[in-house]
Amino acid sequence: MANEIGAKIGGIGAKVGAEAEVKERIQRVRIGLTGLAFVFVLVLIGAAITNWSSEPPTANEAIANATPAEPNEPLAEIGAAPGESSAANAASNDAK
Repeated sequence: MANEIGAKIGGIGAKVGAEAEVKERIQRVRIGLTGLAFVFVLVLIGAAITNWSSEPPTANEAIANATPAEPNEPLAEIGAAPGESSAANAASNDAK
């Protein structure tokens, strides 16, 4: 009889211990997720401040700093204009 009572008490203690362990795990997960959310919010705030401080130059500054683009065409540099296509040249030669 005493063994049965001890087993029942031990069983209850084991059950309470398991519930406490589950609650402790749940608490650890909550703390971890809260910390993760906190770090995420800090990174978002840091990114927003960084983007806010690096504003693009105004239109007047962009115009003042602009330099005229030089042509990057070899024929334009020597003053020669591109001609018509070879098919158009052949047609004009046949017409003569």
